[in-house]
Amino acid sequence: MKPDKLASLFQTAIHKENGAKTAFSSNEEQTVSVTVFPVTLPVAPAPAVFALPAAAPLTPEKIAGMIDHTALKPETTPDQIRQLCREAREYKFASVCLNPGYVKLAASELQGSNIPVCSVIGFPLGNNSMELKALETRQAVAAGAREIDMVIHVGQLKAGNIDYVRQDIESVVEAAAPEAIVKVILETCLLTDAEIVTACELAATAGAHFVKTSTGFNKGGATCAHVALMRKCVGTKMGVKAAGGIRDYATAATMIAAGASRIGASAGIKIISGAEN
Repeated sequence: MKPDKLASLFQTAIHKENGAKTAFSSNEEQTVSVTVFPVTLPVAPAPAVFALPAAAPLTPEKIAGMIDHTALKPETTPDQIRQLCREAREYKFASVCLNPGYVKLAASELQGSNIPVCSVIGFPLGNNSMELKALETRQAVAAGAREIDMVIHVGQLKAGNIDYVRQDIESVVEAAAPEAIVKVILETCLLTDAEIVTACELAATAGAHFVKTSTGFNKGGATCAHVALMRKCVGTKMGVKAAGGIRDYATAATMIAAGASRIGASAGIKIISGAEN
């Protein structure tokens, strides 16, 4: 899909969200850039596509390289994880994203490929102690995870306990280093715009590589407005991952137009099929 078409999709989507308001200040004229930002990240061992060049057409192959192919439901079976990995190999997705108990299996299934295993940490509530999150991270990395998606402690953020939130993220970043990159799940549906900004700043200060919208297990998922706000906060220094409720190509394309450099979805194959059409 061409950039001008992406811009049109994005503008349509943004007008559907929250009465045509973006996540910026309600007291000023609402404008959002639709540039797909290049992102420069710290060197990490996991091969991945973090962003498209600003003017690149969004081909099926390129969007596949931005999708974390995901299976996080509690009823997911080992055979479903094996199938997830086969699909990731076939479509060349950015990673497979799963619960920690399946990291070793997925790493074995993907051995010899360039597709990293992504493990969620403190999922889905984020209310584990920071010591437990760090331990969970070390175990996941030892089992073969090369990307970590951690959930922040939303309650501590809302209480204004900024040092706690920063240290919580730092504990995971330190436990993952140097083998794995870290994405910080903000659970944006529970946050005000100001809290999203604060969380992005804390993730950057703590050394994380991405900020991510959602777990997909709460009352809302990714929105274009939140993605645009997150991208505005982190600039080109970090990746932005949109996740939660992204089930078709049009939605994925609008998130990318808003500034997402990674998409988390269990509907990766459906998204690719839409791109082909």
